[in-house]
Amino acid sequence: MHAGPDAPVQLAEVVAALSLATDFGTGHPIERSLRSCLLAVAFGEAIGLRDAELHELFYVTLLRWVGCTADPHRAQLFGDEIALGPQIDAVELWNAPAMLAFLLEHIGKGEPPFQRVGKLGHALATGIQRSQTAAVAHCEVGQTVAQELGLHAGVCRALGQVFERWDGKGVPGEAKGEALALSTRIMQIAMDAELFYRLGGAATALTVVRDRAGGFYDPSLAERFCRVAPGLLSLLDEETVWDRALAAEPGPSRTLSSSDVDAALGAIADFGDLRLPFTTGHSRAVAALAADAAKRAGLSEDEVWLSWAAGLVHDVGMVTISITVIQKPSVLTPLEIERVRLHPYYTERILVRTAGLTRVGALAALHHERLDASGYHRRLPGALLPPAARLLAAAEVNQALIEPRPHRPAFPPERASTLLIAEANAGRMDGDAVRAVLAAAGFALPRQRRTQPAGLSEREVEVLHLIVCGLSKREMAARLVISERTVDHHVRHIYDKLGVSSRAAATMFAMRHGIAAADL
Repeated sequence: MHAGPDAPVQLAEVVAALSLATDFGTGHPIERSLRSCLLAVAFGEAIGLRDAELHELFYVTLLRWVGCTADPHRAQLFGDEIALGPQIDAVELWNAPAMLAFLLEHIGKGEPPFQRVGKLGHALATGIQRSQTAAVAHCEVGQTVAQELGLHAGVCRALGQVFERWDGKGVPGEAKGEALALSTRIMQIAMDAELFYRLGGAATALTVVRDRAGGFYDPSLAERFCRVAPGLLSLLDEETVWDRALAAEPGPSRTLSSSDVDAALGAIADFGDLRLPFTTGHSRAVAALAADAAKRAGLSEDEVWLSWAAGLVHDVGMVTISITVIQKPSVLTPLEIERVRLHPYYTERILVRTAGLTRVGALAALHHERLDASGYHRRLPGALLPPAARLLAAAEVNQALIEPRPHRPAFPPERASTLLIAEANAGRMDGDAVRAVLAAAGFALPRQRRTQPAGLSEREVEVLHLIVCGLSKREMAARLVISERTVDHHVRHIYDKLGVSSRAAATMFAMRHGIAAADL
C-alpha cells in the first residue's frame, strides 16, 4: 500500500486504541488500561525510575491484556466471560483456595443441578491445566503483538511474565523474585490497584496490595506503593484520561511510518480474529478483497488504501461480544442480536480518537450498512454510503459466506457469488460493488506453488491449517489419515520452527503469512 493515513499516527495512540479494545474484551470500563498506565508511570516516577524504565512500563501496562483474545477458556468455564470479567480478575492468580472458591460459586450457575455438577467435575479435573495453557498462549500473543508494533525486547520479555508471581508459583513458572521484569512487577500492582479502587475505594485497594505482598507482588514495591498511593489514586478519578495518558509517555513519542501503520493495522486485525478458529484470517482476507475491488472500481489510491485499512480493522469491535454468543448455533435472543448489531459502533469508538485513523474507523463502522437502510448499526440509506463503504460491505459478505459459522458450513465460492448477487438484486447491496468484489475474488483460480514461511514443509503447512482450525490431534490424524503420534511429531516440529509453544501464537504466525482457516 502506497497511500496512508491523512495525519501522523503515534505508536502510543495505536497501543492506547488496542488497550481500549482489551478493556471491552475483558468486561472492564473503557480506559481502564489507560488509568492503570497513568498510575503505574506515576508510581515509577515516585520511586525514581529512569526514562527507559518508565518507557517500558508505559507500554507493558497498556498491552497487559492484548493476549485476551487467545483465551477462550473463560467463556468455556463461565459462559458470558465479558460480563463476569471484573469478578474473574479480582481473584488472585494461582491462589488455589481463592480460585477454587470462585469456581464453586460460578461454574454452571443458574443451570439445573445435574448439569452444574457435571460442569464442576470437568472444571475441577481440567481447569488448572487449561488455565495454565491459556495463560501461556496469552503471553505469547502479547509478545507477538509487541514485536509487530516494533517495541523493544524489554517490553516483549515483560509481557511474557504477566502471569508470573513474586513467589515463583505463577505461570509459566520460569521466573520469580528479582528475576521478574521490574515493569511486570509494577504493572501487576497498578492494574490490581485500579481494579480494587474501582470496586471498593482506596482502603480496599491498599488492603489487597498489602495482603498479596510477598506472594503475588514484590513485597518491597508493595510497601512503597502503599506509602505513596494516597497521593496517586486520585489519578483514577478523572472521567477520561486519553489525552493525559498519551502525554505521560516517557521520552519522545514515536511517529509511525506508512509501513509501520500498515503493520499496526495488521496487528489489530489479528488481535480481533484470533478469538475463534472460524474467524482466523477473516479481516486480512476482507482487506485484500476490498482493496482489489476498489482498484477494479477505479477508486483513487487513497480510497484503495482506506478500503484495505478499514477491512483490516472492521471487526475489532467483535471483542465486545461474548464468545458464547458468537458460537451459538441456534437463533439469538433479541438482547444477543443487539449486542451483535453494536459491534461496528465499538470498532469506530476504538479507533476514532487517533486522528490519523479516524477515517479508517468511520469507514469500518459501515461494513454492515445496506442500501435499503436495513443494515446496522446506524441503518443508513444508500445515499449516505460512499463507494468504499459499498465495496467493503460486499467484500465482507463474500468472505463471510465462504467461511464456516456455528450455524452453517462454509458455502462454495460459486454459491457465495449467487447469494451476493441476490443481495444486489434485492436492493440491499450495490450491484457495481458486488461485480467488482466477485471479479476480485476470481473463482477457482489454481493455487501456485510457493516457498513456505519459516522453512515449513507442504505437509507442515497442511497441519498448521488444522491447528488454526482448532482441531485436536485426534481430529487431525483422522483428517490426514495418519497416526496421532505422527501428528504430534509434525506439531512439535512446527512449533520449533515458529519459536512458539501455543496454538494461539501459531495462529498469529499463520494469519501474518496468509495461512488461515478459511483456506481449507
